[in-house]
Amino acid sequence: MAIIQAFQAGEFLNSVLSLFCAFVLGTLIGAERQYRQRTAGLRTNVLVAVGAAAFTDLGMRIGHADGAIRIVAYVVSGVGFLGAGVIMKEGMNVRGLNTAATLWCSAAVGALSGVDLAAEAALVTAAVLAGNTLLRPLVNAINRIPIDERDAEATYEVRATTDTDRLSEVRDLLVERLEAAHYPVSEVDVEERGEDEVEVVATLVSTAIEPEEIDAVIARLGAAEGIRRATWVVRTTD
Repeated sequence: MAIIQAFQAGEFLNSVLSLFCAFVLGTLIGAERQYRQRTAGLRTNVLVAVGAAAFTDLGMRIGHADGAIRIVAYVVSGVGFLGAGVIMKEGMNVRGLNTAATLWCSAAVGALSGVDLAAEAALVTAAVLAGNTLLRPLVNAINRIPIDERDAEATYEVRATTDTDRLSEVRDLLVERLEAAHYPVSEVDVEERGEDEVEVVATLVSTAIEPEEIDAVIARLGAAEGIRRATWVVRTTD
């Protein structure tokens, strides 16, 4: 009987609208993540948004504004732990930061929906989508801009091992392939590795490196005639 007595049609309809708003907006954010095949895709972002909305709505129903404020504080910290689970470190690279930030924003969208601020939730959703789509060309353009060597925190080197009598040929090939991939070379050194073996070291102009792109260049270099081994390394400065 307590369940029946606690049921209020007006409050129930309000909860339905809040959760529906969170579901729709979470779907918009998640669809973009799913399209790009990110770790946290459509379902994850929808569940985060709906969950945040449900908890916030519960706080509103029980404790009104004070209750919602306390719930939102726990939602923010709880999603922080969830976001940490999608961040992965692979060698020198850290992946998943943008995905974790998107989950955090999905929780914000859900919390806004839960306290009946649908317009604000839609605004945040638009901002998230703009950040994940419209800013990508700008990010790529900035990453391609060479920076002052004195301000660089990392130096990238591409190394190719070859026979001594093919040094000149491999050095030219290395520079050609790198510059064709838009990774200009600042200097080329040669290190002896034995009586008949040398290593050509190409230091790249200070710029951002896309691991997938440079890996593809290295793979093609490794398959080129005359090159025994090819690899790339990053050296950080304090």
